[in-house]
Amino acid sequence: MNEENIDGTNGCSKVRNGTQNEAALLALMEKTGYNMVQENGQRKFGGPPPGWEGPPPPRGCEVFVGKIPRDMYEDELVPVFERAGKIYEFRLMMEFSGENRGYAFVMYTTKEEAQLAIRILNNYEIRPGKFIGVCVSLDNCRLFIGAIPKEKKKEEILDEMKKVTEGVVDVIVYPSATDKTKNRGFAFVEYESHRAAAMARRKLIPGTFQLWGHTIQVDWADPEKEVDEETMQRVKVLYVRNLMISTTEETIKAEFNKFKPGAVERVKKLRDYAFVHFFNREDAVAAMSVMNGKCIDGASIEVTLAKPVNKENTWRQHLNGQISPNSENLIVFANKEESHPKTLGKLPTLPARLNGQHSPSPPEVERCTYPFYPGTKLTPISMYSLKSNHFNSAVMHLDYYCNKNNWAPPEYYLYSTTSQDGKVLLVYKIVIPAIANGSQSYFMPDKLCTTLEDAKELAAQFTLLHLDREHNLFSLDLCRRIWRK
Repeated sequence: MNEENIDGTNGCSKVRNGTQNEAALLALMEKTGYNMVQENGQRKFGGPPPGWEGPPPPRGCEVFVGKIPRDMYEDELVPVFERAGKIYEFRLMMEFSGENRGYAFVMYTTKEEAQLAIRILNNYEIRPGKFIGVCVSLDNCRLFIGAIPKEKKKEEILDEMKKVTEGVVDVIVYPSATDKTKNRGFAFVEYESHRAAAMARRKLIPGTFQLWGHTIQVDWADPEKEVDEETMQRVKVLYVRNLMISTTEETIKAEFNKFKPGAVERVKKLRDYAFVHFFNREDAVAAMSVMNGKCIDGASIEVTLAKPVNKENTWRQHLNGQISPNSENLIVFANKEESHPKTLGKLPTLPARLNGQHSPSPPEVERCTYPFYPGTKLTPISMYSLKSNHFNSAVMHLDYYCNKNNWAPPEYYLYSTTSQDGKVLLVYKIVIPAIANGSQSYFMPDKLCTTLEDAKELAAQFTLLHLDREHNLFSLDLCRRIWRK
């Protein structure tokens, strides 16, 4: 153990007996053969491990560990995480006092080991009453660049970013949903490493940096959530983007059925993208190969496998304000990329959060509860003082948007009809008083629902989409953050 680490170890004496702590860490190093170094507020165990040859493990091999007890160290943590596989590097974040900071990063030698660690150690009781959280960790190499002139082409943006930053690998630019000759006012810039992206962000972040005479807006692109290969091997739904808004579901189904009549089960289209469901996976894969790059109604489409919904999020949670992604009556915001930066918060499932990837997953909001201990200090606040990512439902977002624009709250009017089989079907009409005298006096979706909650949520989603298209109300934050990715 080098001097840096001895100093870090001795610092722990304020938390645990210094001699005991140092002895435990030395014993761990002797047993495993790993080196240990403390630098820049973190203590590295391994990286690489003994006898390692070749480059470090690829992206997707690292997990993030949270809620670690502050007086717990590598001698206790490493044996736990070794259960999932061989550790390439264990990085424990440290305080100056010698306590850990409550979180760490564990890099395994393979993605399969990292996924196993998530499965068996997430919510693991590491001490009586102390549960850790484990999830995938990705070094982000991608930046979101907003407020880009819409007439700029990919090549121009790529050349300009290479001039002002180093390590640029690629630029992802999406065409406008309404005018395919223009971009959407934002782009994703891919760098060769996380460090290169971080250096570029540091240079561009102050907000005073200009491209083509425009002050650009810069932030990290949220990483796309990983879906394991086994799950993807069962997918039989294609995600199709870059469609014309005027293209119908019937046209899409007919085009995808051309290579094999009757192969398509159904199509769900939203704005300029769609999900094409097949009866068989083999047909879906074949259609993806045939249809990618084809033209439909004059637009060159992109086709990839869609990423499935997390099973834990497919059950209905009406009491918590979260609609079921399985409901055929509801719009699923899986990859709505057209958003114009302006003044407001974000739609909870906006696809720009997908980090510019072409293969989205339907909305998956991380929601959890924490214990409420007696004596916990509570502070009264207004919901409008929160950030938009605290809301999951479109109804709450619509109310939030109206408040942020100093508008009166939206007005909901309920209507009903009866289906041929006798079911009561519901729909809401929404009036935004502040713009009721404008081009559209009310908003009403073209689908009916069987439950009151679904009808209200659908109407709010429909209204948000139209406000986006007609009034350009969404913000930079809306553009770059969704799937959280």
